[in-house]
Amino acid sequence: MSKTRSGEPAGPLRRLRDPAQRKLEGTLLGHSGFRRLWFGQTVSVFGSQVTVLALPLAAVLVLHASTFQVGLLTTAGYAAFLVIGLPTGVWVDRMRRRPIMISADLLRAVTLASVPVAYALGLLTLAQLYAVAVVQGVGTVFFDVAYMSYLPGLVGRDHLVESNAKLQVSQSVAEVSGPTVSGFLIGVFSAPVAFVADAASFVVSACSLLAIGDREERPEHPDAPNLRAEIGEGLRFVVTQPVLRMIAGATSTGNLFLSAFGAISVVFLVRQIGLDAATIGILTSAAAIGGVVGAFSATWLRRRVGSARIIWLSLTVSAPCALLIPLTSPGSGLLCYAAGLFMISSGIIVYNVNQASFRQLLCPPRLLGRMNATMRFIVWGTMPVGGLLGGTLGTWLGDRSALWVITSGIALSPVWLLVSPLRRMHDVSGDRLSGPAASLHEPQDERSEDQLHGELHLPARHHDDVRP
Repeated sequence: MSKTRSGEPAGPLRRLRDPAQRKLEGTLLGHSGFRRLWFGQTVSVFGSQVTVLALPLAAVLVLHASTFQVGLLTTAGYAAFLVIGLPTGVWVDRMRRRPIMISADLLRAVTLASVPVAYALGLLTLAQLYAVAVVQGVGTVFFDVAYMSYLPGLVGRDHLVESNAKLQVSQSVAEVSGPTVSGFLIGVFSAPVAFVADAASFVVSACSLLAIGDREERPEHPDAPNLRAEIGEGLRFVVTQPVLRMIAGATSTGNLFLSAFGAISVVFLVRQIGLDAATIGILTSAAAIGGVVGAFSATWLRRRVGSARIIWLSLTVSAPCALLIPLTSPGSGLLCYAAGLFMISSGIIVYNVNQASFRQLLCPPRLLGRMNATMRFIVWGTMPVGGLLGGTLGTWLGDRSALWVITSGIALSPVWLLVSPLRRMHDVSGDRLSGPAASLHEPQDERSEDQLHGELHLPARHHDDVRP
């Protein structure tokens, strides 16, 4: 019996299959490579929810770190985006992306596993937590840039919307249940021991990537490799696109203040509100619930509001709700914290769904690594500064007053989008941009304008650009 390269029956036998099975094979769920990637990333994002809570709690509860020291921990985690962000894009464009992702997963697994070992031996220190945060950041830079560049080639441009949507739903569902489970694990086993869960999840992700059978083509190498020139090409692509510039501005501003918020939020809830780890986990789930709502409603909102309008409107409506968070108090006042997180997270997910889609479809494949690295350098590069800003403001003003400053910055982040060409863009109609701004973007390679400006209905673990 003859078979196709994927091992499926060929010829008449293939045509005799059940119609439902044939229909499945034409969808993303029939793509075995994507199913394995999706499974691995779903497990990984669930595991990573443990570290999100366990890292600051290990510093605060086990090592009695100060507010400023917790802020430095956040800074250490994102410093790699500033130090190696741009050259990473060049290296990713020169190599196959899947081996990079596997190596990054294994590096992060080994690093996280060192924390419970040190804790069991009585050797855990803040210095080790800083080192773990730095190495985790390096692994995340390589994984994220490779991941965002690998996905279009794996599923094809026609399935990019659906694949991003499914991955975003996994992220959001993990954020709903993850904090509660994380709080339980930390409460039962202690924060350092809970790191085992995330280490195991990275191993599962690496194994899932190894199991993908789709062959990845080796990228073409430049005749005379020049790191500086190749970095410059990626930078020019981003800065010469008016919409990309404004998206980068809004996202980097949002991430600056969201990172500052993340640096002091646990300290605020523990020391000002008096919550334990399990309660913090439950309360933080409000952000994840908002993320689920945003992930499931993003496509509907895009169709109702318009694929260009929804990029700026999603943040404009949701970001000011951050001002509810400093009103948090014990008892019923916790609803202010939950409502603020819910609205911010839902808006961020809708925003990420659409702006990441715009970027992936606009960029030529040969530049995907550098474009994604440049955007990550700009929009995540503010996070180390945000961590320092949060710790400094918390130490100087006190946690609640610092939250007023930080949430005001979050509320103002959409201003970039309100003065951008997006306000003049109506929608994507068929294969073309409609509206006065349709001529803003010139094709960047031999593809037609129709190909470059095709449908923008996609979403963008870890891999969304604004971090809720």
